[in-house]
Amino acid sequence: MEMKMTKALLAACLAFALIATIVANRANASLDNDKKAVAALDTQYQAAVEKNDAATMDRILADDFILVVGTGKTFTKADLLNAARSKEATYEHQIDTEQTVRVWGDTAVVTAKLWEKGTEDGKPFDKALWFSDTYVRTPTGWRYVFGQAALALPKTP
Repeated sequence: MEMKMTKALLAACLAFALIATIVANRANASLDNDKKAVAALDTQYQAAVEKNDAATMDRILADDFILVVGTGKTFTKADLLNAARSKEATYEHQIDTEQTVRVWGDTAVVTAKLWEKGTEDGKPFDKALWFSDTYVRTPTGWRYVFGQAALALPKTP
């Protein structure tokens, strides 16, 4: 009798360990998929800004989106879409590097170094800066809800 209970307990423990391993593997796969999806979406957003593609920007930005730049100025979704439509800035480069994505449940933060070069209001610019973009999972997919951009980095010789 005692031997049967020991075997049953061992079988139950092994089954539990197997289930726990499967759940952990699925969670890791899901986390990796979320990171890849958000990274691709943020890269797509940067490309849309470079092309002044207001339609793509509109699809990615949440309706209550806010961007805070290093000077403290804030921009809404409407501000960014209007700037894209009017081609307030034209870009030669709008490229992010050193991108990292962190995901906590339904929230993801992308941090990257951005190099942008172009012309704004007739004046040339060529700068690099760090930014963090916050995405939230919604019933219709990930949406860009908040951005924080640093001041331009000093030029390196």
